[in-house]
Amino acid sequence: MSRLAFSLPANTLRWIGWVAALLVITAIRSAAHAHGVGEDDRAFIEGASGTAIGPYMYLGAKHMVTGYDHLLFLVGVIFFLYRMKDVGAYVTLFAIGHSTTLLLGVLFDIRANPYLVDAIIGLSVVYKALDNLDGFRTLLGWTPNPKAAVLVFGFFHGFGLATKLQDLTLSRDGMVPNLVSFNFGVELGQFIALGAVLILMNLWRTTDSFRRGAVAANSALMCAGFVLVGYQLTGYLVLA
Repeated sequence: MSRLAFSLPANTLRWIGWVAALLVITAIRSAAHAHGVGEDDRAFIEGASGTAIGPYMYLGAKHMVTGYDHLLFLVGVIFFLYRMKDVGAYVTLFAIGHSTTLLLGVLFDIRANPYLVDAIIGLSVVYKALDNLDGFRTLLGWTPNPKAAVLVFGFFHGFGLATKLQDLTLSRDGMVPNLVSFNFGVELGQFIALGAVLILMNLWRTTDSFRRGAVAANSALMCAGFVLVGYQLTGYLVLA
């Protein structure tokens, strides 16, 4: 996996500012739904009884495709992965992690404050951007195992999904197949989102601007992660 020397050219500060402002605005506008499910989806889930494979698959895919925190992390993970074999390995580790805690968290009612869990998810974005910039080696002299980190953060991403479902009144009738369907939908949404990202990334990699823009992109990604962390911690202190 290629990484960049850790540096922040002056012209990237403008990009960081724009990304930070955009995410703050998005966070404020979506605050009402930041730790839950949309009202229509909530009404369906709480009113459903028995097995509903198709609808739960749809809800899982929808949550992943619209879950900007999950997508930002995955963009960081695949940023310097050029071979599909490597992409598959990392995405599989992430899927194992989030599938495990999603299912176990709901089935065994393992709870944690959702704001703190989502703050850690924001930190996962910061971690991956810093890793792509080779910041750990520059600042600390060592680099965390990237595959182990993706698996561990996958556990937290899955637990974040579990906290969303725990806020709802789920029927025990058909819960296991419904949860499996939701998880499958998450994987489907992840596949769709990553497919689109990979197409764009591969097109960008063929241009001369990739090496220059990669520093700016990962710097902005790190900034986005810090914005997500700050937003979640603010929610914890003010609303929790």
